[in-house]
Amino acid sequence: MVNLRKIIHCDCDCFYAAVEMRDNPGLRGLPLAVGGLPSSRGVVATCNYEARRFGIRSAMSSSRALQLCPDLVFVKPDISKYQAVSRKIHEIFEQYTSIIEPLSLDEAYLDVTNSDYCNGSATLIAEEIRTKVRNQLNITISAGVAPNKFLAKVASDWNKPDGLFVIQPSDVPVFVKTLPVSKINGVGKVTAAKLKVLGVETCGDLQRFSLLELTQKFGKYGARLYSVATGFDDRPLQVSRVRKSISVEHTFAEDLPDKTSIIDSLPFLMEELRQRCRRKLKSSGAISKRFVKVKFYDFTQTTLEEKITLTGEEWDSEDAFRLLLENAWQRGGKPVRLLGVGVRLNDEVEQETSQLSLL
Repeated sequence: MVNLRKIIHCDCDCFYAAVEMRDNPGLRGLPLAVGGLPSSRGVVATCNYEARRFGIRSAMSSSRALQLCPDLVFVKPDISKYQAVSRKIHEIFEQYTSIIEPLSLDEAYLDVTNSDYCNGSATLIAEEIRTKVRNQLNITISAGVAPNKFLAKVASDWNKPDGLFVIQPSDVPVFVKTLPVSKINGVGKVTAAKLKVLGVETCGDLQRFSLLELTQKFGKYGARLYSVATGFDDRPLQVSRVRKSISVEHTFAEDLPDKTSIIDSLPFLMEELRQRCRRKLKSSGAISKRFVKVKFYDFTQTTLEEKITLTGEEWDSEDAFRLLLENAWQRGGKPVRLLGVGVRLNDEVEQETSQLSLL
């Protein structure tokens, strides 16, 4: 059964690189990567489509990216600039609905089920948003419209870059029948290979298996596969919470295979976390703990935290976060699809309710 909501998933196209090309037109047409330099063991945060043609992707080491494309241009990330653009994009979102779930600086779900704008048409709202972002900010954004979050996210990636794709409720059964399982969020190379052994390449193939069979083979994630195989997803948008922590998370396009690739991704995550803490906190004295989150390719996950107790210890010590990440990864020792770093706040710190904004 398909739940009849109107969900839009908006996702900017190679956001950091797009902002850099907007501000420096001389970069247009060149293969561009935003991230750390190859000489400093940096990683690629994102890259433009010219760079992607060489096989470059996010979370790849900068040195490897340079091997694939010797003419690759590197630009150091400017998080504060990207945050400023992101705020303007979200101001446009808020013109149409207050039910918004931010996923990152450049990505969000919007529930426009009860919106009166554009005569209640989610498709027209999505097109208006894309037009405003392009005209006002000179950034392109792709959008997907569907009855739920799973399908909206699939749809936003369907016509990238600078595209719009709509999945009507009546089209869902036919659409998912031929949808490759690789389009399901969380199905990376390892899970896709396990599914292929079972003869599963599309959601239609997946529908042959019962809930029991899939949970036996894939654990808790098997229940998720069973639901989305028919296009069902009843998750509501998460729009608010009481702030007890500040964190950033990143889901990688391809699973990180080993400890080295995980540690190489830490500096960029730390820079985003520092920026968020500077904006959200008046004093670092509000921070009581640091923590890391590791989600493995099979959707099992672990969180590891520690108190900040040493006199004069900096909360944002990369050595401390690195050790936490190494120990957390060793609990599973498997390829990783998501990394998160964050801090817990003291109980006596005044709590605030705000939109959830996971980077």
